[in-house]
Amino acid sequence: MPAMSGFSPAFDRLGAAYAAISAQQQEALVDFLPAADWSADLATGTYTQGEVTLKVALLGSYAEENRSWLWGWANPQFGPDHPAVVNPTAIGARLAIAELTARELDLSWYDGPARSGGDIVAMAATGLIGSPGTIPGSYEGGVAYFAIQDASAPVPGWDSLTAPRMITSGLTLFPADHRLTVSRFFSHHRLAFREDETSIVAALPEGGTCVAEFDEEDRFVSLSMELVAR
Repeated sequence: MPAMSGFSPAFDRLGAAYAAISAQQQEALVDFLPAADWSADLATGTYTQGEVTLKVALLGSYAEENRSWLWGWANPQFGPDHPAVVNPTAIGARLAIAELTARELDLSWYDGPARSGGDIVAMAATGLIGSPGTIPGSYEGGVAYFAIQDASAPVPGWDSLTAPRMITSGLTLFPADHRLTVSRFFSHHRLAFREDETSIVAALPEGGTCVAEFDEEDRFVSLSMELVAR
């Protein structure tokens, strides 16, 4: 069964929906950004790392001392209508997800595989707002998370070789609903799929099928490919 979570069920489902998608996006982003010093200028909405500059907005920040998350819009330097921040409160109210409307989140309960609870808050929110990724920027005492708002950022497509790892990585961080994680990953990549009691079967873009198997408790077991010979 999934581990106990300090998030609401609604936020856990949000995270599950975007878990594999965000895992793939973040991996592509790591490969895209050079190993170099970074700087951010929120007055111009830009993030620079080495020779790469991207348009960004502040999603939120994680404070290491009290292990809490502060949304960018709640930061007194900005406010909810400032162009330098992402404000998901309207969609949070519409979907009844309390974490998206609260100014600050207590993440002291989190003891999972991510670096901190801030990573998984950013992971879920990034998917919801349709950003191609979030860049964590460490500073003394915490981490700032910059949501990319730039068409030049990488947008990874379907990859049969890495798909099992992306799904497994996502489920490690958000194990609330394994079927939802897999089905949303398929739909994100525009793969037609059908579900039955033990599996989700998707049609691959290169032909053939991708089969996700689940156990009797709807936990993900495996991902297999049946490719068409060419």
